Formats: sequence, C-alpha cells, structure tokens
Amino acid sequence: MDQFSWYASLVKPSWAPPAWLFGPAWTVLYVLIAVSFGNVARLFFNGKIPFIIVLPFALNLVFNFAFSPIQFGMRNNVLAAVDILLLLMTLVWALIAIWPYARWVTLMNIPYLCWVLFATALQLTVTAMNR
Repeated sequence: MDQFSWYASLVKPSWAPPAWLFGPAWTVLYVLIAVSFGNVARLFFNGKIPFIIVLPFALNLVFNFAFSPIQFGMRNNVLAAVDILLLLMTLVWALIAIWPYARWVTLMNIPYLCWVLFATALQLTVTAMNR
C-alpha cells in the first residue's frame, strides 16, 4: 500500500477536505511563506532583527518540512500530531515575535495560521479516530 492509499484508508471526520485540496492550498501557502520568511531572514542578515526573532521561523520550517515524512513516510499519526502542534506553536511565536519589526509579515501569514489551525484540528481528530 503506497503512502497516499494508506492515508485514504484512515477514518476521517466528515468535515475533512478532499485530498485534491491540499496540493493547491499548500502551493499558495508556500509562496506566502517563502516571501515573508525570506524577508525575515533578510532583516536578520541586514542586522535589523536579532536571532531570537528568526528562531521561531526557522523551527517552524523544520516542523513544516518534517510533517509529510512523519505522516506519510513513517505513517505515524501520533508523532504527526505532536509535530503539527509544534508547528502551530512556533508559528504563533513567530508571528508575535515579528510584529514589532514587520507587521506585514504577521498579517501576510494569517492564511497560513488559519490553515495550520484547521490542519491541527484535523490531524488531532484523525489521530484520535484511528487509535
């Protein structure tokens, strides 16, 4: 069974979006992330913000990129649930941390935050339903 067949076989809540929606949603979100997080890195390298402001953005990327290998490669719902909670926490931390320096970065990431909130609820529900 391939990774996507495995995910399709899991019990999911009635409010789970169709699988085809994830690709387009993440494509748009990754553009927002690249532009905004890239500008945070630029601010850091230009000496306009300290590393402690960049840290949650870097951690968020680590947790973001770790999710798919955990969920689909390892097929580990519990670890994926932990990862997405860490993803959500680092995103909130990042958006609060950058607010005094570049409010537009926080505002630009509201769609990302909304999607991660939804994805967190979905992952926690899928994890609970498939224990």
